[in-house]
Amino acid sequence: MRLYYPRSFLKLILSGFALAVVPLVLALVYNAYSINNLADHSQQTLYQAVQATQASRSLIEHVTAMERSVRQFVIVDEPSVLQGYALAHERFVNTAQRLSSYPLEQAQRATLRVLVDTENDLFQRVNEAAVLRDGAAEIVGQFSKLSQTARELDNQGNLLVEREADIVQRMAGETQNLILWQMLALVPVAIFLVLGASLLIRRPISQIESAIQKLGEGEFGDKISVTGPADLQSLGRQLDWLRLRLLDLEEQKSRFLRHVSHELKTPLTALREGVELLSDEVTGRMTHGQLEIARILRQNTLRLQRLIEDLLAYHTAQFQTASLNPTHFRLKSLVERVIQQHTLALRAKNLSQSLAAADLEMEGDQRKIEAIIDNLLSNAIKYSPTGGTIRIQLRRRGGDVVIDFMDDGPGIPQEDRVRVFEPFYQSNVEYTGPVKGTGLGLAIVREFALAHRGTVEVIDDGNPGAHLRVVLPSRQLEVAA
Repeated sequence: MRLYYPRSFLKLILSGFALAVVPLVLALVYNAYSINNLADHSQQTLYQAVQATQASRSLIEHVTAMERSVRQFVIVDEPSVLQGYALAHERFVNTAQRLSSYPLEQAQRATLRVLVDTENDLFQRVNEAAVLRDGAAEIVGQFSKLSQTARELDNQGNLLVEREADIVQRMAGETQNLILWQMLALVPVAIFLVLGASLLIRRPISQIESAIQKLGEGEFGDKISVTGPADLQSLGRQLDWLRLRLLDLEEQKSRFLRHVSHELKTPLTALREGVELLSDEVTGRMTHGQLEIARILRQNTLRLQRLIEDLLAYHTAQFQTASLNPTHFRLKSLVERVIQQHTLALRAKNLSQSLAAADLEMEGDQRKIEAIIDNLLSNAIKYSPTGGTIRIQLRRRGGDVVIDFMDDGPGIPQEDRVRVFEPFYQSNVEYTGPVKGTGLGLAIVREFALAHRGTVEVIDDGNPGAHLRVVLPSRQLEVAA
């Protein structure tokens, strides 16, 4: 399935951010809207209920005031006393009209109508009694019924307030549950969107990271292709151009080394043969000074030959690291064969060797591992003092094979341990031997160890001399898989 990518990496980041944030923002907006509606409804409902309750209590006060005025009229029999009654009646009518404008329950409206009709009937009777000056005493008893109806209306208002409060509380609970369920639903959605955005962002980044790693490891065979936004695709094309350029440079270097090595070997061979003839005094006897000059020439021709061979070996090692030819073999037998090949060098410095090894069987490129053993042993011979001992240990550690080389030489200084495996690097430590090294032996060891997905390092065991350790997987096919 082809993924859609924005035109630029910045737009891709912003799109991923939007995918993760927009649902949460929408949920927050909806929740804020719901809470605001709940607050408005609660405020309006409670306000109307409180206003209705206050109006009901005002009606009770007006009824009480009208009853008081009528009782005073009965006592003093003076029509002017009824002015307070008329004022209370007017206030009663206004309050009843205001109360009827509120959204009352059906029972409240029925009670209010009964209260208004009863009060209106009493108002007419009081006016007739004031004119006739008779019958007011009988009317006073009717006000108790009017007061009871007003209190009943007030009780209904209190019940309404309680009922509205319950409704508001229930709506608040429903809103809370709705918000909770929204959060529970949005969390997996947000996680899914974040993972999707991460995939969109991580995929091209991983491709670029893998391409750069391959370039760093010298693997130039695979074409570099980056999917994603246009700017990252352009970066992928630039990396592929760099790959082709590096591949061309490596081919040029390879041809140069082959040509130079071939051109150097031919005159070097003739030079060596001439020096050997002079050293053997084939052309006639030479003086001691002439023999010393011939010896110096011979040593330098050997050094030059070793330099050319090591240079070719290191160059070959770099290009063969990606191509292993794994076979099963016995490591101890391989080490013994390499030691046998260095018998003359060991005798020349009166060196002894100690091999502590189990009969290990491993899987790897036998030729490359033999080169590792050969270079480690050559390095130990070069720096070992005359009469010293070279200790070799072979052991298994889990799924790995550990190879240790230890000598009695001056060791490797702490400041040189980081660079000792770099090509052409040579420490300032004194060595003993007729020919100085080229600084490529340990570099070849590292290249072939890395080709087997192994490691090589300098071990600080507190003993004098150098201690080099190579760790290789015992089964190379499983590592490659």
